[in-house]
Amino acid sequence: MDTPTSGALMRLIPASIAFFAMALPAAAEPANHDVFGTFYTQAGTSRVTIEDCGDGSPCGRVSAVNPDTLQPGTNPEDLRTKAGDPIIGLLILEGFEQKRSDWRGGTIYDPENDKTYAARIKRLEDGDLELKGCVGPICQTQVWPAYAGE
Repeated sequence: MDTPTSGALMRLIPASIAFFAMALPAAAEPANHDVFGTFYTQAGTSRVTIEDCGDGSPCGRVSAVNPDTLQPGTNPEDLRTKAGDPIIGLLILEGFEQKRSDWRGGTIYDPENDKTYAARIKRLEDGDLELKGCVGPICQTQVWPAYAGE
């Protein structure tokens, strides 16, 4: 028997299914876009803190240098780029655009060799950061472990 309530209920069910189907991709948004946090570089010589650049995209700055990796008598605060800029606080990751499964179109600056490379980054399931730096078609992938804090 069709009642006014059962007809409304039958129209509500497909609408609810459509709503949840549209919401599902947003809920399934990959966690690999959440690249914000602090990470050790793969070599363990420094930590990089990635924060919002102000437009939602990630920017990474050197936040600490491991003093055990330096020459005796050298302090992290004394380290400079070839241009004379302090390493601590140096912007080394920038210019990224969010893509389907990662951040692309950005750059990474390597102060040790004074070179900038095309880069892409994403968060791995274990919380570490995967960073890919490229010169033309040749790329190198590094995994930067997440910093747990002090």
